[in-house]
Amino acid sequence: MIAPKRGPGGPANPSHLLPSELIDRCIGSRIWVIMKGDKEIVGTLRGFDVYVNMVLEDVSEIEVTPAGRVVTKLDTILLNGNNIALLVPGGAPEDLA
Repeated sequence: MIAPKRGPGGPANPSHLLPSELIDRCIGSRIWVIMKGDKEIVGTLRGFDVYVNMVLEDVSEIEVTPAGRVVTKLDTILLNGNNIALLVPGGAPEDLA
């Protein structure tokens, strides 16, 4: 078996990162969190734990309702990782970008 080539400080290919390593690299940058249900959250990642509970700052919470999208601005939140469906590093919905 041939081991993947490693560059200085880590794997040469980003696809060889563990999920927690990728999230760790996103600390201090914007992240788009798509939740189970009808909510999406965009904010600056300040920290996370092994359960992917996250602290986000400068947050926009987007809720999809029958009347359309409702955007709520928040300063800081603690997000329960149990309700996260998808993380998009550096991403944001087109209408919030």
